[in-house]
Amino acid sequence: MASSAPELHRPRRAGLRLIAATRALRPGGGGRRSGPALRRATPYLFLLIPLVLLLGLTYLPVINMVWYSFTDWDGLDKTKNFIGLENYIDVFTRPANLRVFYVSLYYFVASFLQMGLALYFATILSFKVRFQNLWKGVLFFPYLINGVAIGLIFLNFLKPDGGLDTTLHFLGLDSAIHQWTGDPALINYTLASVSVWRYTGLNFVMFLGAIQSIPGDIYEAAELDGANRWHEFRYIILPSIKPIVSLSFILAISGSLAVFEVPYIMTGGGNGSETFVIRAVKMAFTLGKVGMASAMAVVLLLLVLLFSWVQRRVVPDEKADIA
Repeated sequence: MASSAPELHRPRRAGLRLIAATRALRPGGGGRRSGPALRRATPYLFLLIPLVLLLGLTYLPVINMVWYSFTDWDGLDKTKNFIGLENYIDVFTRPANLRVFYVSLYYFVASFLQMGLALYFATILSFKVRFQNLWKGVLFFPYLINGVAIGLIFLNFLKPDGGLDTTLHFLGLDSAIHQWTGDPALINYTLASVSVWRYTGLNFVMFLGAIQSIPGDIYEAAELDGANRWHEFRYIILPSIKPIVSLSFILAISGSLAVFEVPYIMTGGGNGSETFVIRAVKMAFTLGKVGMASAMAVVLLLLVLLFSWVQRRVVPDEKADIA
């Protein structure tokens, strides 16, 4: 009987070892020191891969682009000669480079029409209207179409004897038929109109979401005070969506300078429709002036940052007070 006592304790000791091993395998079970340290490091481990991708695919290329803008690199040669500010001087002194800023004004002015239409339809459709969802889909649908597809659609629609000319001829408006993409005096108006048609849906959705976030009790109180729709728009809707309007203004500035797809597909930058980005692409891949193209890209970035800063200073973000 005495010799069998150690054998009775063996299963108990094995069970204790199994429990200890199980605890060691649990998160933080490796010891008091390793558990809290691992928990503190876990968020940074999850952020490691996104940060590496952000640095490698965004900030490092931007730094390289800034360096290229001070060189005469052609994109192929291994040597890059430092030329100082010569590329930046050419950006603001060559007439061909300055013209792209003039072309951007067409799109910038058109963006105000775009925002006005989007705000108008968003205000109307924020109230009860027949076929409300249908109109929302119709307005937002153009933004879902790829830019290349839009360029090809309007290239055929606006060509001589195309869809627009056929429609005008059917309505007896032959005098209104023009060379919509062939007349240098008319081409930028045409392309800017296509841009308005495409991006109105984006602003519409932004404005509609902001308007629908306004509490309904405010409208009810305004109606009790005798306010009409115009008063509701002026004193309730517009102050409430002021941050979204400011954001749309910033997007309008950056978008007017970064127009590329539609004019490139429809005209290739010909007939005086060359935009800032089209010229930068031609500089880099057609003329082999990567240094000049990099300088134009840096200028574009600085202009967007400058206009954004000015807009923030002139119209700072404030909480809407509509009480």
